[in-house]
Amino acid sequence: MKQLKVLFILILVGILTVLITITASKISSISKIEDGKKEQEKNVSRKVKVGFSMGTLKEERWLKDRDILMAKIQEYGGEIIIKNANNDDDDQIKQVQYLLKQGIDVLILVANDHTKASTAVKMAKDAGVKVIAYDRLVLDSNADVYLSFDNVAVGEKMAKAIVNKIARSKIIIIHGDPSDNNTRLIRKGYYNVLQEYIDDGYIEVIGEYWAEDWMQEYAFNTTNELLAEKVKFDGVIAGNDSLAGGVIRALAEHRLAGKVYVTGQDADLDGCQRIVEGTQLMTVYKSMEDMATAGAEIAMKLARGEELGIEETISDGTYDIPYYVIDVYAVDKYNIDETIIKDGFHLRNQVYREN
Repeated sequence: MKQLKVLFILILVGILTVLITITASKISSISKIEDGKKEQEKNVSRKVKVGFSMGTLKEERWLKDRDILMAKIQEYGGEIIIKNANNDDDDQIKQVQYLLKQGIDVLILVANDHTKASTAVKMAKDAGVKVIAYDRLVLDSNADVYLSFDNVAVGEKMAKAIVNKIARSKIIIIHGDPSDNNTRLIRKGYYNVLQEYIDDGYIEVIGEYWAEDWMQEYAFNTTNELLAEKVKFDGVIAGNDSLAGGVIRALAEHRLAGKVYVTGQDADLDGCQRIVEGTQLMTVYKSMEDMATAGAEIAMKLARGEELGIEETISDGTYDIPYYVIDVYAVDKYNIDETIIKDGFHLRNQVYREN
């Protein structure tokens, strides 16, 4: 009888131990969940600090990117520090070092040079800071996200506009800066369209030129020299609207503005004015509002450890990284009202120079 009582007590003790263990485990799990929720709430509520390192502000489009991105980050409750390297690689590295010392959570980087900027990406990642390669891919750097327009499509749209106008002709191409990876992607787009016409003998590319730092004066001087040498061509694919402006200034001096078809991109105000005046054939409209808004949203998500939901990837030469792609639109005098003006990118009275 006594032995039964002892056995009964031992069984009760065993059951009690098991119950205590289960309860303790549940309490621990609940505690971890609560701690996780608190940490998540803390991440969401704390002020995110973003560093924005820009390669340049010389083109009109970068001013738009800066202003919209700054407003969006602030709207989402973050803080942003902006630095402009003025096309100086060494300055950009120093400015990134400064931004990292300010305790930023995310670096948005518009690389001045697609190779040299990898140093800046590495510094940021070593410091535990997330990196968005903004509009310009940084090669072999393993940035956390590449955010850009479809640059191959940009080139395709410019080339299509030219061949639709002059399917049997001589053209020249004035590219942007060779250190900007977008220049190479855009060139790929040109030849996706042009190659068939070249092979069939309809199009002859009589010269390709590369404008360092996207300098408009280079486009002017190159075009002017060709015209002075009596070189004849029917069209010019210019890497952006600023370069197109240089080309058209040179054409105007030789009384050829409007007689030679010129393309561009970025939908700068000057470019849009030239389109309605008839001296520039078209531009490629890229919504800076969409770009900067996406940049701000991605930056906030990266800082808070949230899922990005980006399915597409792109190779930076060594790594496949998430690629957030934004669509682009060809704009000419026939659809400028329903695109650029309708979207409020430029005002009608500005584009048409109305009083």
